[in-house]
Amino acid sequence: MRTGTVYTDTIVHLAPARFQADVPYQVVIVTLDGGGRVTGRVEGGTLSIGDKVIEVEDQEGIPVFRSN
Repeated sequence: MRTGTVYTDTIVHLAPARFQADVPYQVVIVTLDGGGRVTGRVEGGTLSIGDKVIEVEDQEGIPVFRSN
């Protein structure tokens, strides 16, 4: 799985119909250790800018990260 550092984050309160049942949820942009950035959701708590993360799964094309 990919690892990286949280570059920025936001809390989603108004989501598309597909994700309305999950509101509120956190979305992060992660600077990957191997280069580049990717947007994903957060699992298992709240992350902050600068936190080290690991990708734990991919939900229908959406990366999911948690604290590393």
